[in-house]
Parts: sequence; C-alpha cells; structure tokens
Amino acid sequence: MEEFKNKNYWALILGGSSGLGLATAKKLAKHGMNICIIHRNSRTQEDAINAEFDIIKAEGIQFKSYNLDAFKPEKRKQVISELKELFSSEGKIRTLVHSVAKGNLKPMISEEKSTLKNDDFNITINAMAISLYDWTQAVFEAKLFADDARIISFTSEGNTKAWQNYAAVSAAKVTLEAISRNIALEFAPFGIRANCIQAGVTDTASLRMIPGSDQIKAHSLKRNPFKKLTQPEDVANAVYLLSKDEASWINGCVIPVDGGEHIS
Repeated sequence: MEEFKNKNYWALILGGSSGLGLATAKKLAKHGMNICIIHRNSRTQEDAINAEFDIIKAEGIQFKSYNLDAFKPEKRKQVISELKELFSSEGKIRTLVHSVAKGNLKPMISEEKSTLKNDDFNITINAMAISLYDWTQAVFEAKLFADDARIISFTSEGNTKAWQNYAAVSAAKVTLEAISRNIALEFAPFGIRANCIQAGVTDTASLRMIPGSDQIKAHSLKRNPFKKLTQPEDVANAVYLLSKDEASWINGCVIPVDGGEHIS
C-alpha cells in the first residue's frame, strides 16, 4: 500500500547512502514518499551508491541527492533553498531522518594509538548530535515541515553502556537523545514529533569501524532472543511505522528496535 503517494510528502535523510539511512530511503519510497538524501562519499564509491539510488528512483517517486558536507552551515543553506524551490508550495517534509555516522573511535588510554582529545569529542558530538538540531531548525525556519512531521534519529546501546574506544560516540548518542527529547517538547505546538530509535547491533559499515566489532556481534547473537543480528530493514520498518498517521501520539521516546536484545 502506497499510503504516502500523491500527498507531496518528502523524507529528508541525512546519511542515506548506506546502512540504516539507505534502507529507510528504500522503505519509504516503496510507500510513495519522495526522497532527498544528503550524503558524503568519495568518487570511488559513486557507482555503487548510484546503483542503490536507481533502485529508489524505480519506485516512481521524486528523488534528489546531495553529496556534500552536511555539517557546513553554507551547504545546509544551499540545500534548504534548493528544496524550497523544488517543493514550490506543494511539497513538505513529513519525515526527517538523522542517520549520521561521523565520529572518532579512539581509546582514552593507549601506548600505541593516538588517544581521545577534546577536539575528538567536539567533532563527534557536533556531527552525530547537534547537527540534528541544526537541520531541524533550518527546515522549520524555511517552513518546509508538513503539518504533522516526524523527526527520527538513531541511537545505540552505547547510550548507557561503556564500550572500548566508543567514549566520544557514546557521549554523542546521549546528547542526541537529549536534543531529540527537547525537540519533542518545544516543537510539539507546531505539529512536530521527535523520537530516537535504539537499533540493535546491525552489521553496517559504521559497526565494522568499531575496534572489536566482531566480539560485539558475537555477544549480540548470544543474548538476542532470536539469536539474530538486527538488519537495516528492521530499523527502516520502524521508521516507516513512525511516519504513519497512526503514530502521531508517539513523541519524545527512545524506542528499542532490536528483537529484544536490550532485555537480557
């Protein structure tokens, strides 16, 4: 059922060229939502990414992508003004998805490797948390949100658990959740709902960058009630559910989407 078709709804996905963001783009496009993806990738990855984007376009929806630095204010301004033009008075952003993975995975103490510095925390928290607010504010000020809009970001169990080398990202996830809760409170009068999805361990490029990711996966397989890892599609399905009309009363939550991994 293409319930978003002919509603001029758009999903703006920050970090949509791989992993959870890409799976979400495919899922929402399948249900008739127009897609705009902001991503940052090198030339060498271009062909593979364009092949994925072609799958999305084949759903017959409107599609736009930008390969740029989403954290630069001038680039954000450029995207917003182009979207304003593209939407004219009709299109509106129904769902804003924050799926950004740009962080420093360094230890606090090490003889061999460089260790976490103040700057590493700043870069990671800015990219993986504060940028959610920057983009929300920019879309809001440009009056591009639908009357009933959904802001969805991705957190992890690193929000309460300490993992080796994960301190900066962990700090960013906690900040992301705090910002999301406050958006849920302060933007509610304008029809905007904000929630975080706490995804289970998912075998994505971002996970593979974490030192010791193989042990994390093995541990998750043991403790997950279904003895399976979370798939990007599982998370995309949850974003789709949260984007539906029926989810309008869900606001300010951190929702585990992990098959019950967090309970054991």
